[in-house]
Amino acid sequence: MRFGATIRDGLFVALAVATLAAAPARAATDFDNWLQGVVAEARQNGISERVIEQALDDLTPIPRVIELDRSQPEFTLTFEQYVQRVVPAGRIKRGRALYDSHRDMLDEIGAAYGVQPPYIVALWGIETDFGRLTGGFEVVPALATLAYDGRRGEYFRGELMHALTILDEGHIDADSMSGSWAGAMGQCQFMPSSFVKYAVDFDGDGRRDIWSTPADVFASAANYLASEGWKGDERWGRQVRLPADLDDGLLGLETRKPLAEWRDLGVRRADGGPLPVVAGMEGSLLWPDGDGRAFIVYDNFRTLLRWNRSNYFALAVGLLADAITNR
Repeated sequence: MRFGATIRDGLFVALAVATLAAAPARAATDFDNWLQGVVAEARQNGISERVIEQALDDLTPIPRVIELDRSQPEFTLTFEQYVQRVVPAGRIKRGRALYDSHRDMLDEIGAAYGVQPPYIVALWGIETDFGRLTGGFEVVPALATLAYDGRRGEYFRGELMHALTILDEGHIDADSMSGSWAGAMGQCQFMPSSFVKYAVDFDGDGRRDIWSTPADVFASAANYLASEGWKGDERWGRQVRLPADLDDGLLGLETRKPLAEWRDLGVRRADGGPLPVVAGMEGSLLWPDGDGRAFIVYDNFRTLLRWNRSNYFALAVGLLADAITNR
């Protein structure tokens, strides 16, 4: 659910921002002409004049969005450094408390969608620190900026149209539709296309509110996982011990084997016990740093990767869910 690429050339960044912010009348005219095309497309898609006026009138690009898109910092974290940042003790403690306080609602939603509630809470915690950090950008101007920029214009123009549809359906108003600089929205950080496909009005008030209604936030996350193949009777994976003579070529998601085969190859639980074997289950081995902790991951891990295509992210969600469950 994250978007962006690293550009090392600082001069290019400055020029890109200047094109939208400082290059005078011609840049503004070009954007206005482009925006008229967006308005025409919105009308063709059946978006109401009320929403077109509220969301697109007087809209201007956001130079900071281009700056962030062009110049994301380039750095490398080890897996353990990443986990220390996103699954600290304080987040585990808060996750447990929030799981307890929302337990009845989470159990109802978990049963409805076949998703174990700790995973819902873990995604909520890692995405937005349980709703605390949802992004401070207005979604429509941010998406319009990225769509006009052209580097991924077609993709973001599609997201902009989905955002207008969300407004037209009355789930939120334009001024309250906030999110990240790349347009990820609400407490579960859905892009508008994901909202259209997966967001749920669980409390039945007529709005799919992933910004401020916990029931809708939880159910939307659960619906995403369920729709993408989540198995409610399986784990995400577990930490394991690897045998010293394991062939490194067997590491990675490309290799999938029945758990019995991994056990026969000497893979054991982290505590040294035998690897549990469930008929029909397969797993892959991940050793993120080539030292330190290793993991065997199952189908639910692959579903988490559909949410965010990062092994680190999916492992962190699994570890936080386990910490919320196991006290």
